[in-house]
Amino acid sequence: MSDWIDLHALWQVVLVGLIFGAGLPALFAVGLRALSAPGNRRTLSVADGQAQTAGADRVYGGNPVGLTVAVACFAVILAAIGYGVYLIVAAG
Repeated sequence: MSDWIDLHALWQVVLVGLIFGAGLPALFAVGLRALSAPGNRRTLSVADGQAQTAGADRVYGGNPVGLTVAVACFAVILAAIGYGVYLIVAAG
């Protein structure tokens, strides 16, 4: 063990950085992907022969499982943000 570098503390910093630096954005991406899961969209026929999706201008497709997963992901992200704000306020 080096006298200048505390490897245990360095490992903790790297681990927390990976979790919050890469994990939360990845979780956000999973939440967005879950929102775009196919759901109750129906295809309508158009007079000129092209198919059009019903409600194509909607952001959410209507999949209840996708909505549940997205809400869970976003709740974890909001909890992490709230905990970070709490740590900053409590330290000051």
